[in-house]
Amino acid sequence: MEYKNKLILAPMVRVGTLPFRLLAAQYGADITYGEEIIDHKFVNCERRINDIIGCTDFVEKGTENVVFRTCPEERNRVVFQMGSSDAVRALTAAQLICKDVAAVDINMGCPKSFSISGGMGAALLSKPELIHDILTTLKRNLNMPITCKIRLLKSSQDTVELARGIEKTGVSALAVHGREVTDRPKDPARWSGIADIVAAVSIPVIANGDVFEFEDFERIKSATGASSVMVGRGALWNASIFSPHGKLHWVDVKKEYVRKSILWDNDIKKTKYTLKDMIGHYETLESVEGRAITKSETFADLA
Repeated sequence: MEYKNKLILAPMVRVGTLPFRLLAAQYGADITYGEEIIDHKFVNCERRINDIIGCTDFVEKGTENVVFRTCPEERNRVVFQMGSSDAVRALTAAQLICKDVAAVDINMGCPKSFSISGGMGAALLSKPELIHDILTTLKRNLNMPITCKIRLLKSSQDTVELARGIEKTGVSALAVHGREVTDRPKDPARWSGIADIVAAVSIPVIANGDVFEFEDFERIKSATGASSVMVGRGALWNASIFSPHGKLHWVDVKKEYVRKSILWDNDIKKTKYTLKDMIGHYETLESVEGRAITKSETFADLA
């Protein structure tokens, strides 16, 4: 997988399921990241072919709980993002999925407590030796692109040092969210911090943060020098942000998402969560539609 001049869907918990990834790809996303999956959970999964809807499921043993669902159509662009704090466990999880995805990414930026308390996500940013151990173990044992996603540290010098250490592991690309762990989404992303990293390393850097319109893809690339651009909330609110022909009306995008969710038998709770975030950007969840989504118990209700 190449990481030059690519438009990329960012990993988003509960959002980045198969229907949403296919939705983003339909509108022009070149690479689509799945939601972060914790290695502890994934190593307890078994691979099953689902002939009914034509997909591959990774299901928690002893249950019918689908932890990750993919399909042949996205094989060459889907990235499996993993939360891990242990090199051996990360490798075990990656070996389960490697034949069904285009690349494996290690989450090193998630600020959520469930991730940090387990020593994963942003907790890794202060553990360069563990980062090196996880990434080199994956690189040594897997014949596929390995990447990771980080956030900015307090000082530009520290972030650059971290990025250079990551580069030495041989990863194929480095995604950088232009915010610190303590920053909130409303805080402006620091594109200059991403530019410092681009100037310091030779591997492709994927810039992430405050991309809300198609024109922002070029703006952030010009400001940072990054190889590719990743978008999260901008895509969540309207996945047709990836289209060079201009955004579709969000209502049409929402309908297509519901259609794909039904087609691929998506988890109803995750579908509702995504829909609430979609419409919450445009209107109050106390609207007629917002309340209808909340009350929906089946896909028939949603449709």
